[in-house]
Amino acid sequence: MRKNFGTKSWFYPLPVLVIGTYCEDGTPDAMSAAWGGLYDADKVVLCLSAGHKTTKNILARGAFTVSFADAAHVVPADFVGLVSANREPRKFQKSGFHAVKSAFVDAPLLEELPVALECRFVKQTEDGNIIGKIVNVSVDERVLGADGGIDFEKFQPIAFEPARSGYHVLGRRVGSAFSDGSALK
Repeated sequence: MRKNFGTKSWFYPLPVLVIGTYCEDGTPDAMSAAWGGLYDADKVVLCLSAGHKTTKNILARGAFTVSFADAAHVVPADFVGLVSANREPRKFQKSGFHAVKSAFVDAPLLEELPVALECRFVKQTEDGNIIGKIVNVSVDERVLGADGGIDFEKFQPIAFEPARSGYHVLGRRVGSAFSDGSALK
């Protein structure tokens, strides 16, 4: 039997995205966002309101990074989602994150978060969503496996669980995409 909950923003999994930008004075900023994802094979979409400092930074600088929060950095990732840079100018320093200049876009990589998309701003949609083109994917070697790809056991990305406001680790492999379903052909 199913239980109906009505209209809810329950979408699974929701990756915890940490958006990195530079402010007008060149200082780094970071903001967590759960509403975002792939827009096309080489683009991302971020659902950010116009009032966010991050939105203003993206529009002014034309670039941003999207890092995926991991289990080891739940506290700072949550902090940058709770605190507004519009009200707390030392938000980035208080988070404990450290910025590293991207070689590809005018935006910071977050040293602590091992997987990031480096994006060039493409457009803002009529409903305010930010679209960016992925120009590079940066992965810290500490989360790579023997095959050279990302090892989820090492990476431990987290997802936001909206029904109970929780963070959960992703990682255990349960199948092979574009392969397992062929058993039913």
